[in-house]
Amino acid sequence: MAETTILTWAEERILRKLLGNVSLTLLYKSGDNKDGLKGMVQRCSLQGSTVTVLDNPNYIFGFFMLQNFPNSTENSKTSYTSWFLSKKSNVTEETTLFLNIIFKITNNCLKFYISDKLIACIDTNKSRMYLYDSLKEKFAPLFGTLSYKELEIFRVEGIKKDPQYIRKLSTVTHHKEKLLAELRAYKPYTDSVSEIHILLLGPVGSGKSSFFNSVKSVFQGHTTRQAIVGSSYNSITEQYRIYSVKDGKSGKYLPFMVCDTMGLDERDGEGLCTDDIPHILKGCVPNRYQFNPREPIACKHLSPVTSSSLNRIHCVAYVLDINSVDKLSTQMISKLKQIHKEVLNCGVAHVALLTKVNNCDEVLESNFLNMTSYTTSQNQVMNVNKMLNIPVCNILMIGNSASKKELDPIKDVLILTALRQMLRNADDFLEDLPLEETGNLTPFCISSKALGSFENSQLCFSWMAIVCPLNPDFCIKIHASFLVLFYFLMDVQDCNVSLYPWFLVF
Repeated sequence: MAETTILTWAEERILRKLLGNVSLTLLYKSGDNKDGLKGMVQRCSLQGSTVTVLDNPNYIFGFFMLQNFPNSTENSKTSYTSWFLSKKSNVTEETTLFLNIIFKITNNCLKFYISDKLIACIDTNKSRMYLYDSLKEKFAPLFGTLSYKELEIFRVEGIKKDPQYIRKLSTVTHHKEKLLAELRAYKPYTDSVSEIHILLLGPVGSGKSSFFNSVKSVFQGHTTRQAIVGSSYNSITEQYRIYSVKDGKSGKYLPFMVCDTMGLDERDGEGLCTDDIPHILKGCVPNRYQFNPREPIACKHLSPVTSSSLNRIHCVAYVLDINSVDKLSTQMISKLKQIHKEVLNCGVAHVALLTKVNNCDEVLESNFLNMTSYTTSQNQVMNVNKMLNIPVCNILMIGNSASKKELDPIKDVLILTALRQMLRNADDFLEDLPLEETGNLTPFCISSKALGSFENSQLCFSWMAIVCPLNPDFCIKIHASFLVLFYFLMDVQDCNVSLYPWFLVF
């Protein structure tokens, strides 16, 4: 963008974001042009899509035109336009409106019509803009007539020339701010849980760390790369990381944590060990724990302090590259199914997150409320549905934005929508817990080994019915205590910890 523009750096940035992170080239500036409207037409016609900005002491007002600026030989031209208004006191808040208008140049005025109704007029001699009809209704609370000190026109490069895309751009910021406000106000279902823990699981290179970076970037307002990402045959992430998310640099921490893990590998002895999953789900793995693919987590690796309900997982997100779903090996699918079985045994909420989606603007409907039947992604969605038996409504699609220099508002909406669905599912998980578990969320998950040995445990409990015939209530309590203790012993029996003498207490 030319250095002579009157816009500040922040105002330029907001303008580019409104149009989808495009490039802008200054074509015309009223203060530097002595030829008036004629000079404007000569400089701006046949330049492709343009954006016109009117600078006022309090506001930045303007409109984007998808089609060419009309030349002097044309009486009128039809174009899709997106109108916008920002307060200089807060350039992050803007009002937008998408219209299909007829653009006419008459005398010293630029006139805009819908059918035969005049909706706006720019008088270049008086440096004023007048609003009528639908535009006046939209912006009249702020002004009806705008006096400007400068009018600038920019060529817009790198924009998708699709009216539906432009329509979404004109409203996406409103939906993004609405989602941000909802997530900032979020509180877990029960007061006993202060933070929701979301666990990211998936193959190497599927975009787990990038998803966290994208979430943090949206709340920071710029791209961040706290989690290390890269493209490698082996997992870049080797530690278990529990990331908090802050609302801006000086804002409060939000009530959810994103837990990143080592990537899954189809090769034996590589990537995250599936035997580590139950420990992670129960919250027994500390932050920055160093994974060892060849040595599963054992009790000797964990401090008793780490076995806390504070780190219990409330929602699992299976992160899969949408471009590789159809190419997953038999070994990888088997690992995912084994992990999903463990997640189901623990009753933890879960979703599937398909990353690296192209054409993100086609994924959401124009109202940003539902996913579209995006034809190029439906096969992958159904494959994940069949593979893990996850409902289609819980298979979410995103395009990670942390790899770009600037945030993309449409990608941001997809990321925030996915995060909101995870939190809603986590709330369902908390609501479904028994009252006593909700009040005291002690990590407790029956391992497959314990379940397989359950029948043998019946002999351990049958004696109580004989010992306590006169006090059945006491007998029930003893039976319950034995049951919990039995499952615990079965879970730790590989940890070389001898606790069986506790049976002698009874």
